Amino acid sequence: MEVKNAVMPNESQMEGFNDQEEDKPIFMVNLLKFKEKAEYPDKRETDLTGKEAYEIYGKEVVGHLEKVGGKPIFGANVERLMLGEVEDLWDQVAVAMYPSRKAMLKMITDPDYIESAQHRVAGLEGQLNIETSLDDNLLKENA
Repeated sequence: MEVKNAVMPNESQMEGFNDQEEDKPIFMVNLLKFKEKAEYPDKRETDLTGKEAYEIYGKEVVGHLEKVGGKPIFGANVERLMLGEVEDLWDQVAVAMYPSRKAMLKMITDPDYIESAQHRVAGLEGQLNIETSLDDNLLKENA
């Protein structure tokens, strides 16, 4: 299995995301890898680390999530790999809930969000963003 972190989705990934067949809640699992030093797209000078730049984004994104009916669910630092193998571990994990793909698309195309996302781009070396949804059968089994 080859793993490639990225900062932006490719065309095929966006096409799949834009397939709006179901209007159900999604949970985005984010595996985050930070740059050592933040690098802003506008080339501004900064002494921020990648993690510090991403923390600015993280604080601001809560309001953007709320605007579309979403919310942060979970966030934590990655400590170690318990099972499996990867060349390099991610630094943090975050999970956000969106009421639908449409809601997430609305958020990420909002000009205010795009402004906040500059901190995300500045801080991230790359990430995996995994779309998940609830499975009612799993919920019943664990109840």
